[in-house]
Amino acid sequence: MTTEKIAAANSRQVRAWNGDVGAHWAAHHGRFDRMLGGLNDTLFEAAAIGAGDRVLDIGCGAGGTTRVAARRAAHGHAVGVDISAPLLDVARARTAADGIPNAAYELADAQVHAFPAAAYDVAISRGGVMFFADHAAAFENIGRALRPGGRLVFVCPQPVEEAVETGETGETGETAHTGETGEASEESRALALFGRLLEEEAGPGEQPSADALATRAAMASLSAPDRIHEALAAYKDVTVTPVSIEAVWGETPQDTVDFMLSRTPGRAVAPEARAALEDVFRPYATESGVRMRAGVWLVTAVRPS
Repeated sequence: MTTEKIAAANSRQVRAWNGDVGAHWAAHHGRFDRMLGGLNDTLFEAAAIGAGDRVLDIGCGAGGTTRVAARRAAHGHAVGVDISAPLLDVARARTAADGIPNAAYELADAQVHAFPAAAYDVAISRGGVMFFADHAAAFENIGRALRPGGRLVFVCPQPVEEAVETGETGETGETAHTGETGEASEESRALALFGRLLEEEAGPGEQPSADALATRAAMASLSAPDRIHEALAAYKDVTVTPVSIEAVWGETPQDTVDFMLSRTPGRAVAPEARAALEDVFRPYATESGVRMRAGVWLVTAVRPS
């Protein structure tokens, strides 16, 4: 399938993830995998993938989670689906290099793709389900791809301003509501400060593209638990659990700023402003990288029998 065939349902995100946004993620796929790696234990513990399971990985990106799923489903298989051709090119190359025979990839929009009915035992996503134009329609379509009783497990960001920090990663079965949110996480506070400082320094032509801004806005589309429950109306046993993780943003404050600025190629920053940007991340610098606590939702649901 070509990107032209999937653009109608979600044209802005298709354009972004096959343009500058997708190219940036593909170029830095190792960094993003390390950054999001703290989610893997939570995601896969909840998914409980069996050796013979058939796994669908929604918004698989460069395939890091698809490869983990394929290894766990040693006698089954894992299929990663994404709208980004650049990221799927990386996923296929990495999978071939790792010699994983039971993982495959499809360029498709999971909101509208004609998945084979009841073909999967479990669907997973590590932060790939926020970008649908119509979340309810997307989850209904994914549900049709699951067998009756099949499981859906994904993680998505909590509200940026009020991320819940539970300090636990193994809790399941509890539903957190908007009113239970607390102070902003370390990551939220740092990124908000970084954004304010960068905005003060911005000159003509140094603003993020419209596609990049739309992608960042979509990241928050499922941040409210009520919105998640609404989108998953076709499922049963829906749980939304707050989880605190530690995200690795770079090796040093300098490296982290380099990475953040790489999202706007050619961005020039004065030395004084650059020093202030590095200071944002200095409190989180450790011997094993710049590490900040962040809040996500762990969501589980079951397709009705």
